[in-house]
Amino acid sequence: MADTATTATPTKAGAEAFRKNGLPRDATPPMASEIDLATFDITDPELWRQEAYWGYFARMRNEAPVSYTPDSPFGPYWNVTTYKDIMTVDTSHGVFSSEGGITVVDQDEDFQLPMFIAMDPPKHDLQRKTVQSIVGPENLKSFETLIRSRTKKLFDELPVGESFDWVDKVSVELTTMMLATLFDFPFEDRRKLTRWSDVATGRNNPEIVTSEEQWRGELLECLGYFTRLWNERVNAEPKGDLVSMLAHGEHTRNMTPQEYLGNLLLLIVGGNDTTRNSMTGGIYAMMKLWPDQWDKLKAKPELLPSAVSEIIRWQTPLAHMRRTALEDYELGGKTIRKGDKVLMWYASGNRDETQFHKPDVLNIERPMVRRHLSFGFGIHRCVGNRLAELQLQILWEEILARYDRIEVLAEPERVPSSFVKGYTYMPVKLHAKK
Repeated sequence: MADTATTATPTKAGAEAFRKNGLPRDATPPMASEIDLATFDITDPELWRQEAYWGYFARMRNEAPVSYTPDSPFGPYWNVTTYKDIMTVDTSHGVFSSEGGITVVDQDEDFQLPMFIAMDPPKHDLQRKTVQSIVGPENLKSFETLIRSRTKKLFDELPVGESFDWVDKVSVELTTMMLATLFDFPFEDRRKLTRWSDVATGRNNPEIVTSEEQWRGELLECLGYFTRLWNERVNAEPKGDLVSMLAHGEHTRNMTPQEYLGNLLLLIVGGNDTTRNSMTGGIYAMMKLWPDQWDKLKAKPELLPSAVSEIIRWQTPLAHMRRTALEDYELGGKTIRKGDKVLMWYASGNRDETQFHKPDVLNIERPMVRRHLSFGFGIHRCVGNRLAELQLQILWEEILARYDRIEVLAEPERVPSSFVKGYTYMPVKLHAKK
């Protein structure tokens, strides 16, 4: 491995401008009918903290499915909001490139973090192939036993009839344990993985990152920790964990430190946020918003695989992915110019009324629900999607076996991010089966 370290995030000046010019905390967002679609910037973090964007997306899909935002703290960008247009962009990697970043924010010139999801073929394919076997069918079989035993033990230790934070005690703990296994990471330090994931995606979140120096410092701490693991494993026989795979892989063993860190953060965030936030979002949706679906699942547990896919659709853990146009291209009657930044709003596409009947509602019997966009499509489809589904399947199997219901005691607190669509806190109370 060579020498230096990033993630697709704004400059310090950009982050400060966003905090200054965006909605103040707890301010009332404008009505969807009041916004100017020609100038509206839907990436404002306060909109996402309040979950106040659904009406905007509905109007955009109906009136301007492909629209241009000319000014934002991260520069101009295109919004792609309908299912079909998103599929066009996501499956046209020869026209819409991942090089340069996968979020609305641009990488700093002096702190680049290349990662295979932000690469085009052939390099993308070679690096992805290096690690994808860790979530292959044989490994999933062995992971199933481990995930189930950990989930059972965790539930054995949770208080029944008392309030606790589901995000911290269940969602974070289960996903962090799985991440530690995938990396063969020292188990006692596993919460470092959660922290690095939050820092990597939270540069514009003042509750996570307070300065540019802190942000870079914590990511370099991550690099330093994993460099020690790399040095141990590169001089040992190849094993089945992600660090060993990268250290011995033909197309990854000569990565620069920045590239190593970039791929580490990709794997940490990818293995953390999709599952973690679906674990929380599913409880909120099933127990608080649509308890009839919980009753249906208890009566017909064979619906669980469909329920897992529907939860992932409804939650949409990563709200957008970015591409950059390699050439002029007409989409939705608009001409996207070469070099333009294009955001595929998965959160909007998964609520597209032309594709999903009553899309805002959780429906565990929804037909063809695996068509959801949450894992992406094309060459960049989430490499760990089957593992995420397995973790959620086992979680809900154990819930069905133990609890009459899980009472959500208050509205969850959400991440102020237009990229990670997640939760930071949700108090619950477990009610055991009689």
